[in-house]
Amino acid sequence: MAVRKLAPEELQPESFVFSSETEAFAEQQIAKYPPGRQASAVIPLLWKAQEQAGGWLPRKAIEAVATRLDMPFIRVMEVATFYTMFNLEPVGKYFIQFCGTTPCVLRGAGDIKKVLEKRIGDQNHVTADGKFSWLEVECLGACCNAPMVQINDDYYEDLTTENFEKLLDDLAAGRPVKTGSQNGRKSSEPLDAVKTLQDPSLYDGSLVGAWRKRFEEQAQPAATSEPAAAAASIPQQAKAAKPEAGRPIESNAADTPAKRAKEGEAPVNPVDQKEAADPSRATKVEPRTEDAAKPAPQSGKSYVASPGEDATPTSPTTPNAGTPPAEAQTRRDGSESKPGVVVDKDNKTS
Repeated sequence: MAVRKLAPEELQPESFVFSSETEAFAEQQIAKYPPGRQASAVIPLLWKAQEQAGGWLPRKAIEAVATRLDMPFIRVMEVATFYTMFNLEPVGKYFIQFCGTTPCVLRGAGDIKKVLEKRIGDQNHVTADGKFSWLEVECLGACCNAPMVQINDDYYEDLTTENFEKLLDDLAAGRPVKTGSQNGRKSSEPLDAVKTLQDPSLYDGSLVGAWRKRFEEQAQPAATSEPAAAAASIPQQAKAAKPEAGRPIESNAADTPAKRAKEGEAPVNPVDQKEAADPSRATKVEPRTEDAAKPAPQSGKSYVASPGEDATPTSPTTPNAGTPPAEAQTRRDGSESKPGVVVDKDNKTS
């Protein structure tokens, strides 16, 4: 952001006093906030002071706002120099903010800029009659109606060099002008072959509440047919929740007297049933002998013998755990694999 400074001293007025309208506006804005919080109204008061001063903020106007809100002057100066909606230099009666962002440029904003430079001059320059000045700004949010400009508080859209020249002529002559789109279209709807909202009943209010009657008419036949539809949807024969394939076949686990009578079989004889329940007739299990506890004999072709109590051989070259290497009885010196080599006590071969 460029550095924003106050206008030169030769352009500054000697004094600034709130008008009765501005003072009433200030009281209304300050009343919105709790006591001691009147500084929250600084932006609305600066905006109203700018309007009273003719579209810009002189030093004396900023000081008047600071005094009215009981704020340090530098605090109000920080706000005024930060927000670009506050003009720190004089502007024309018709202050034109020209949108030079990409959507407008793609739609011919460059030609509009040339008209401004030809009719008014450079940016921030006020014409001799004090009516016009302009400034290039960022996007103003009316991209669908590009190119466009904002003059004071109003938007002027769908500009061409011809209609923009005419717009400036009418403003200079004091003739009434049309705000918004300059090519006749309504808002941002398509210019030609409009195919939306052609039926007046869609937007004239005649259909307000009509949906209820239509809803009730559609719901009534549906309600009368619901019982019949529900009865038709009930299956005539109940079906299993899962297919039969892969399911276990159910069978009676117990041979009950009722089941035998149903199948035409003779009931169980109580005598036979008592004998079957006699513990003395139960099958006896022969106790294990000592021979059965012995391990099975090993195969003669086995290359590994079954380990026993003395399965771990004692290596003469392995010292006992905890024995220092120097006190070990036997040290591995390589003579085991070389019988013909004599090794002395210093492990030197000869």
